[in-house]
Amino acid sequence: MIKKTSTLLIAAILGLTTVALAACDSDDGPAEKAGQKMDDAADNASDAVSDAADDASDAIDDATDN
Repeated sequence: MIKKTSTLLIAAILGLTTVALAACDSDDGPAEKAGQKMDDAADNASDAVSDAADDASDAIDDATDN
């Protein structure tokens, strides 16, 4: 349960960081495009971690119900 909480906390922090970075001015130079790709990658990683934590939690719940 602690691992799930810490995983979700990390995912939330990554998501908030991504939102904060995305709120910056949108000059579409090469650095901005690279930064946007990094933001997208962080979002995808955050979503994957969150989904994995949910799946693990569901599996644990199913295992302990029997």
